[in-house]
Amino acid sequence: MSRAVLSLGSNLEDRYEHLWTAVRGLDDVLLVVSGVYETPPWGDDDQPAYLNAAALVHDDAAGPRDWLDRARALEARAGRVRDPERRFGPRTLDVDVIAVWDDAGEPVRSDDPELTLPHPRAHLRAFVLRPWIDIQPYGQLPGHGWLTDLLQAEPVAGDALAVSPRPDLRLESR
Repeated sequence: MSRAVLSLGSNLEDRYEHLWTAVRGLDDVLLVVSGVYETPPWGDDDQPAYLNAAALVHDDAAGPRDWLDRARALEARAGRVRDPERRFGPRTLDVDVIAVWDDAGEPVRSDDPELTLPHPRAHLRAFVLRPWIDIQPYGQLPGHGWLTDLLQAEPVAGDALAVSPRPDLRLESR
């Protein structure tokens, strides 16, 4: 039923291994994965830097909730523990469902507090937009516009300066 963009991030333990394992866990639905980027923590500076990437996935039988369930399963496999006191705290693996499109290519919208689509803060996060551009250079975030325009507009443009490519770390799709 759908195609989705997932944002992957890790800043605890073996960050690269967590990303690599998540990508391997998506092998059956993975179309393409971005390069790896090192980024400063967002929202809570008292933690290590992140490694971030983006994945474009497709599954004829998956709906938006299926992508969320898959994201949570990948996080659980990486030993992620959610700390309600520290919403933007460190994590072994964070997998966010950024946007979902149906069979007709139409964006799926959802106001469900557990799965808001498109992701309500993706347009403000260079660590989401920059890797996404790798896999969809002419991509658009539904309701917000072209990825390149979002990345070049403030306040994101300032944050984008701190997003560093890590060509020494590769997450190749099948």
